[in-house]
Formats: sequence, C-alpha cells, structure tokens
Amino acid sequence: MLVGVIAPSVFRLPSPRSPGAGRADSSAPAAPAAHATPATVPVPAPRTADRTDTAGPRTAVPTPAPGPAPAGASIPGELTLWMLDVLQDADAAAELAPGVLDAGEQKRAADFRFDEHRRAYVAAHVGLRMLLGDRLHVAPGEVEFTREACPTCGKPHGRPAVAGSDLHFSLSHSGSLALVALASVTVGADVEKMPGLKVADQTAEMLHPDETAELAAFPDSERAAAFGRVWTRKEAYLKALGTGLSRGLSLDYVGAGPTPPPGPPGWTLIDVKAPEGYLGALAVRA
Repeated sequence: MLVGVIAPSVFRLPSPRSPGAGRADSSAPAAPAAHATPATVPVPAPRTADRTDTAGPRTAVPTPAPGPAPAGASIPGELTLWMLDVLQDADAAAELAPGVLDAGEQKRAADFRFDEHRRAYVAAHVGLRMLLGDRLHVAPGEVEFTREACPTCGKPHGRPAVAGSDLHFSLSHSGSLALVALASVTVGADVEKMPGLKVADQTAEMLHPDETAELAAFPDSERAAAFGRVWTRKEAYLKALGTGLSRGLSLDYVGAGPTPPPGPPGWTLIDVKAPEGYLGALAVRA
C-alpha cells in the first residue's frame, strides 16, 4: 500500500542565547535542541495513472533512519518532512538571520511591506537553512542556492536547488506555518490556509474539467476543503515541475477527493496532515 497521507514533525529554531551559541570555532548558530525526529517516508514506486490526459560543523537535528518500504514498492530514495511555526520562532530567527541568510535573502526580507510577512519569511528561510545545513554537514550560512533551468524556456528561474548537491528540497509557507521537504528525488511541497467557499467557487472553473465537476458535486459545507486539496496538490506538483502557476491550472488532474489519485505520469501525490485550518501536499518524482 502506497503512502497517501503523512504527518510532518515539528522543528523549532534554537535561541541564539542558548549555551554554545556564538562558538568561536563556528559561524553557525547554536545547535537546535529537543527536536522531534522528522517524518520519514520512503519515496514510493510509480503508480500507473488512469488518465492519458561542503565542510562545517554539524548541527544536532537528528537524521532519521530509513523507514519501511510500502508493500511492493521500490525505494529510490527517502523523504523527510518538517513543519515550522514561523510566528512562534520569529524572534529567534530575527537574531540568527544576520549570520545565516545570504545578502539576497536579507534584501528580500527588508523589501516586505508588512512586518508580519517579513518575520515569517525570515523564520522560514532560517529554518530551511538549518535543516539543509544539518543534512549537508555544513553551517547553515554556507548553504548556497541556485536555480535550475526553467523546463519551458530554459532560463535559470526554475526550481530552487542547492548548488553542488543532489539533495532536493521544497519550502512553502502560509500564515503561521512553513513546510520543508528534503528528498533524494525531486519534490514539491505546499501548505495553505483553508480557503473560503467564495474563493473556491470563483476559482473552480480555472481547474482541470474533472476537478471542476468533482467540486460541484460537494455540498457547500465540504467544497472549500475539497478545493483546498486540489490547490495544495496542484501547487506542490507545479513547484516540483519548476514552472509554478505559469503552466496553468487546467492541464493536470490532481483530484478533489480525500485520497490523492494516481499522480500525473512519473509523479506521486501525497497529502500532508496539517493543523486545523491548514492543508498541505507533496508531489514526489516517482
């Protein structure tokens, strides 16, 4: 049985004032303490779709052991998933940011008009760098990002990637939450606040025709959540492709039901268990 829904673990940023912070032998912030082991998911084998249409100190975030294989699935890689409360950790992130974020990230943070958005961005990106730094055995500030080629035009504005590494990642944040996925294969992650019914109804006609029909069959009390499932699955998939929403919303079917359908050819869709009021999803290269 292939994975359909997974629950991420919680990641907390360390306090810069904790013992060991600012050690002379490292530019990295203090090691995170008392974190839960991340949700670890074997990357599932492909499902047949029924539609044609570098060196530095290692932080103390635990590295998960390989999880069991779903029955009958081959394991080309492993995926780990973390959830961050970016508002709860905003103060710690703001203190860590000067030694962790690069110049581009700091400029983008400064450009936000609203303080709440800036603090959420900083916390999400500090958290991402700490998780990547742990996995790559480098200081968080030494992680170097690049952009892959866009699959549509070939220009360097496709998926974000870690320069010189085959580790894949995806970051999404909405409201007070950020979702970070790390994998040995291409992955896209999305987390969203639960949409309202008005937004769901206004956007439904832009989706794949089968998704539009499925949403119309849900009662008002369930349709917003069903639309949220479509949206998070679709955005996760489009992020994994590297096109984002520029590809359009009507080309690919991801389903509105409570269980993810077989993904587009070559991909597996996985729903993420999120706190009340949020929805999340992953798209993983099969």
